[in-house]
Amino acid sequence: MTSPTSAYARGVATITHDGTVLDVWYPAPKIDEATGETGTRRLEEADARFADLVGPDEARGVARVAVETTIADLAEPAVDAYDVYLRLHLLSHRLIRPHGANMDGVFGLLSNVVWTNYGPCAVTDFQLTRGRLAAKGPVVVFSVDKFPRMVDYVVPSGVRIGDADRIRLGAHLAEGTTVMHEGFVNFNAGTLGASMVEGRISAGVVVGDGTDIGGGASIMGTLSGGGKEVISLGERCLLGANAGVGISLGDDCIVEAGLYVTAGTKVVLTAPVAEALGKEAGSTVKALELSGANGLQFRRNSVSGAVEAVPAKGIELNEALHAN
Repeated sequence: MTSPTSAYARGVATITHDGTVLDVWYPAPKIDEATGETGTRRLEEADARFADLVGPDEARGVARVAVETTIADLAEPAVDAYDVYLRLHLLSHRLIRPHGANMDGVFGLLSNVVWTNYGPCAVTDFQLTRGRLAAKGPVVVFSVDKFPRMVDYVVPSGVRIGDADRIRLGAHLAEGTTVMHEGFVNFNAGTLGASMVEGRISAGVVVGDGTDIGGGASIMGTLSGGGKEVISLGERCLLGANAGVGISLGDDCIVEAGLYVTAGTKVVLTAPVAEALGKEAGSTVKALELSGANGLQFRRNSVSGAVEAVPAKGIELNEALHAN
């Protein structure tokens, strides 16, 4: 499948009086239909179905305006907040996969926002904004962040999400994915097939079909100490509870509960694994040398304390839990 090269969408943006873009909602983005140059223009009228959304909101100190955004080349960096929001929507709508668009520099293009039950608000003078909103009813602040919750903009088909606060807009959740209450998925990351997510999928991380991320497990991403190394987990893998990886796993791999395998972890090769790699049984390598290899189980020897690599068989998920 060829990767999309351009994108286009019409949506509704929330803008402060000084022109700061707080958010943009693109209900139906399209790929490979862009005909103009990269940029955003305001529209005189919104889609008739969403016309009531457009206009000033004095209580929040913002205006909602209809916009049309074009990205001529998804391989180029985003140029502004409108551009970033369209890329995030493309990911969560599953129109592109993680790394299917250039996401360099997106943090610098987004503003910090107070996300409330009345919608996004500016951080500046929020106490005054809160006072105006309180006249309508209780004000609930969900977070103060640059990224909103995915489900407030996109609800993908065929997924279950235990806690919506833990899925950022820009997460890619494939059909059949279940994210339990302690699971977390960052932007430009996610699943490519039916997966169980009870741990954390950091930015940039891609998880294959049939893989289980155990409770409390973490995967080192490009924003959490992983540098520019892109970490991926193959199909039918198990990352045990409270385990973690800083290397990629191929298909049919297991990391035992509580074990964190970083790139520099010294791993003892048991005889079958050593033979497959053309090394002596009992030799030691850095885990980075095993990155992306299929059919490995990483475990800690309970007597010596050494991390060992032994042959592994893939896992099978409970189909009933993923019939979403």
